[in-house]
Order: sequence, then C-alpha cells, then structure tokens
Amino acid sequence: MSYQVDFKEVSTIGFESSPVAKALAGLRANEARYYWNKYQHEFVTTPASEAPDTLAWIEKILAERDMKFPYKPLEVSSFEVEGLKMAYVFYENGLAVNVMYSLAEGGKRAVGFKLSDGMEIPAEFEGKFKFARQKSKLAGTIRGSFFVIKGIY
Repeated sequence: MSYQVDFKEVSTIGFESSPVAKALAGLRANEARYYWNKYQHEFVTTPASEAPDTLAWIEKILAERDMKFPYKPLEVSSFEVEGLKMAYVFYENGLAVNVMYSLAEGGKRAVGFKLSDGMEIPAEFEGKFKFARQKSKLAGTIRGSFFVIKGIY
C-alpha cells in the first residue's frame, strides 16, 4: 500500500522494524519537503516488496560500483519530475539511497547516500566515500555522499 509522506507530521509508518525508525522517518519527511518546495511534487513511497522493479533498477546502478547491500529494503519511491527520473530505497538500518537520472542526453546522473541520525557508517562505505553533514529540523543530522553514474540505464 502506498504512503503519501507527510512532512509536517512525521510518521514512522512502514519503518516500525528499524532501530532508527524516528530518524529514518524524519529523513523520508525531509526528502518529501524538498520535492514539495522545489517542484510541488507529492512524495509517495511503496513497500519495497510491492515495487521490485524500482529496487532492481537501483541495485543495477549500484552494481556499477560493486555495491550490494545486505540490508532489508523497507520502502521505495520512483517518479519523474522536470526531466529527471528519481528513485529511492529506504533500508531498515537507516540508509537511504537515491538515484537522480536525467532523461536528457548528457544531463546529471548520480547516486546519493544518506545516513539517518544515530546510525553508524556502514562497512561498505569505509574508505570509499566522505560524508558531508547537514542539519534538518525533521531528521536531525543527516550525513550524505554520492557518486556520478557512468553507465546508461
């Protein structure tokens, strides 16, 4: 069942099994607020089990960097806005992965990683990525990093 993310009243719906449920819900709400403020787009998530194609597309792109996460995916989101195909996966451990893929030839294409407040940096990132910090009223401190996508997906 889909969930329209509310960025005014943060809810842990869908994230109850996460040890950082409140922070992960805040991170999801922070993303929803961004898309609403920038594009007037309503951010909707779906349980990962109901959208295997979105998860498979993200995992295919992650494989470009030999990344495969052993974490349980809880929710995904996929949409197009202003020439960008966006996809998200929120994992039980508090990791959020997003893909920004320009539909225009030569446009920006990248994978972003965001770590929920309170979670440790996963071993898969050790020595590979540096994380910048961002403060959020909804999510506390968010740590993020990214890489540029080289392939065509």
